[in-house]
Amino acid sequence: MLQPSVPIAQNSPHYPPYSTDFLGVSSESGVNGIGVPARDEDANGVVRRWRRERRRRKVGRAYDMALEIARSLRLASPKLRVLDVGCGNGYITHHLSAMLGTKVTGIDLEPETEAPIEYRQFDGVRFPIETQTQDAVLFCYVLHHAQDLAGLLSEVRRVSRRGAQVVVYEDIPSSWWDRFVCEIHNRTWEGRTGPCTFQTEEGWRRIFESEGFEVVSTRHLSRWRNLAHPVSRRFFLMRLKQSPGTERQQ
Repeated sequence: MLQPSVPIAQNSPHYPPYSTDFLGVSSESGVNGIGVPARDEDANGVVRRWRRERRRRKVGRAYDMALEIARSLRLASPKLRVLDVGCGNGYITHHLSAMLGTKVTGIDLEPETEAPIEYRQFDGVRFPIETQTQDAVLFCYVLHHAQDLAGLLSEVRRVSRRGAQVVVYEDIPSSWWDRFVCEIHNRTWEGRTGPCTFQTEEGWRRIFESEGFEVVSTRHLSRWRNLAHPVSRRFFLMRLKQSPGTERQQ
């Protein structure tokens, strides 16, 4: 597990504690997360344990990614604002808010999210965020789902303040195995979000630079981070270029 290189707040200053813990178990003694007395042994016991273990792994991965993002962003002021685009269950957003001690907002297509975060539903086109208010924007395995990538990155420019940072995690089809895994992922999601548009590392670099972003650093990530989806991955850290054309677009 990654070790934090930024101060981690004991409690998030923005959100109330969970009514149930991250593993889906109520804090009330003797009662599990689905309202059944823990002492009762029934046929659903194995299913409940499997669900708790699955949730534990999901939350653990989100915690590790939040630490990695916090270390990369190095945001020192609690006044800074972070936007998590396609936040999914919201666990990365929640962890990151507590770690940075700042405001992190999550947006996604669904009407609500699992974690208690500041959440706004997203129509897939325009961010429900005010112009030039964000100091960092996150895309955690999201961009390959975009059906209008240029429009999405235009929204990043709109909501970003001067010198804003952008973090991108992406699956990279660099081998036949990676392409096979990405195709399975595409078939799973195509009916929900449309066809996936995976790119090579160089392909993403060209797109980012053409859309007004400077790639500050990139890092290879282990394909074994998620055993259920063993594909090559890359981590991109970028910042918004401050050219006259970019400023006019903002």
